[in-house]
Amino acid sequence: MVKIAMLGSGFIGRFYADSILGQRSRDSIVSIYSRRKESAEKFAKDYRCKHWTTEMEAAIAHPEVDLVCIALPNNLHEIAVLLCCKHKKAVMTTKPLGRNATEARRMLEAVEDAGILNAYLEDLVYTPKFLKAHQSVANGALGRILWAKSRETHPGPHSEWFWDLEQAGGGCILDLGCHCVEIARSFIGKDIKPIEVMCWADTQVKPIEAEDHAIGLVKYENGAIGQFEVSWTFRGGMDLRDEVMGTEGTIWINNFLRTGLEMFTTGKGADYVAEKAESNTGWLFPVGDEVNDLGYNHMFTDVFNALEKGDAPKETFYDGYVVNSILDAAYRSAKTKLWEPVQLDIWRGRTGVSKDSHLTEYDADHFLIKEEMTHYGAKKVILKNKSTGKITEEIVK
Repeated sequence: MVKIAMLGSGFIGRFYADSILGQRSRDSIVSIYSRRKESAEKFAKDYRCKHWTTEMEAAIAHPEVDLVCIALPNNLHEIAVLLCCKHKKAVMTTKPLGRNATEARRMLEAVEDAGILNAYLEDLVYTPKFLKAHQSVANGALGRILWAKSRETHPGPHSEWFWDLEQAGGGCILDLGCHCVEIARSFIGKDIKPIEVMCWADTQVKPIEAEDHAIGLVKYENGAIGQFEVSWTFRGGMDLRDEVMGTEGTIWINNFLRTGLEMFTTGKGADYVAEKAESNTGWLFPVGDEVNDLGYNHMFTDVFNALEKGDAPKETFYDGYVVNSILDAAYRSAKTKLWEPVQLDIWRGRTGVSKDSHLTEYDADHFLIKEEMTHYGAKKVILKNKSTGKITEEIVK
């Protein structure tokens, strides 16, 4: 059994609590901290939590607490992490780790100096569809990964602090891009170094200082490309889609907006349908098991099992630091309109990885460009001569 202190009683804290109490059926939230007394009391009542407080350190230092879960605004992550280090409490935090890579690095170094378990709660690399797709990639079903694309778009976050640049640290790039970058990075290989980023960003709709729409490319040392598309301006719900392309195949994933469950209603008796659904009338796209489909169950099971076994979870503060470093480069690129280098002061993956050869041998004299079966029944190959470079085609009998 793992006993948890929950820091934050809002939207994400309640999502986390629903998963924590529902998955392994033996873990418990023993302390809740909220900045507002009424919110702390309500959370404690709803989740049968005996201890509630408006003092962050009191929740963390509670003697029964094994693990602290940070579900707070971005500007409070570092404060909470340092208190966990002070009291030697294992810690897991919602994404992004920091408002920037400088904050993220300080948190990474603090938890490692304190010798405490640290988990980065990137739920979208724990969704059932992602786990299945990632295993296929690991087994070689797609061959060499060339391109990994992730998209998250919706009408905007739920809480007011997201829209405040000082508290949040950024707009949709930081809020949603952290998901997309880690998804693509996982498919390409977390040991492959991200080199540089090209990003377009703008504030197209919302009356805010931060960006509400962005598209970016992340170039990796082995020649692979990661792509993210993020927006707080998309209408019609939450769109979570991933695409992975390799030399031997392709995977498409639709996590949320098109799930195979569709419903029409006039609105009578309808209330909550799905996260950021925007409407409860007309054609709707409910999610069968929202907590599970968004990866929370698998994520917390991984963290709790790691804590009990003395291992590291799949996603740690180091991963959060790498993601923050990539996003920092994206923000610089959005301003300069240039490819910007990813500045990684701490890198624990492979170095000097060269671009894999894209040349496929056909015979002693030729490389294979393409092989296909025509509509008239003939098998055709397109070849490039190794010495002359001349491109020819042949019918294979």
